[in-house]
Amino acid sequence: MPTRRATLPPRGAAADTGVDQSRLTHLVGYAVSRASIELKKAFARDLGPLQLKPVEFSILVLVASNAQVNQKQLGAALDISAPNMAVTLDRLVERGWVERVRSTRDRRAQHIHLTPQGRDLVRRAEKIATTMEHAPLAALSQAERALLIELLLKVAGSGKASASS
Repeated sequence: MPTRRATLPPRGAAADTGVDQSRLTHLVGYAVSRASIELKKAFARDLGPLQLKPVEFSILVLVASNAQVNQKQLGAALDISAPNMAVTLDRLVERGWVERVRSTRDRRAQHIHLTPQGRDLVRRAEKIATTMEHAPLAALSQAERALLIELLLKVAGSGKASASS
């Protein structure tokens, strides 16, 4: 059965409301914000039952992917302030998903590790994540989706480059 591509609303008009958005649709930030709303709905629908917030999912996957990662590195990777990262990690520790482990090399340092329960949660969440964006991104081909990700990561990276210049 051929795949049906979603049709886009006329430039400047919202599909369901008929509201003229033409004075906003030329702004990348507006388009990203509108797309983000749909992606957040998909996340809540698919990963919400696991009682995971997007930032928690990101932290857990980063911890799973990076042995010996610490709180400061996680905060820098996700652009989360140290106090907010501490609070979020405390919540993940309380839920039994991560633990802080004192470094054997530097007793002052603590690494963040997944617990067995956390590893199981990450496996389940990543399995769900492989398909959760299909519906909101149905209008894009695989190549368009890859290009979108590449371009958005490029924009995200440029902010870090200019901040350090």
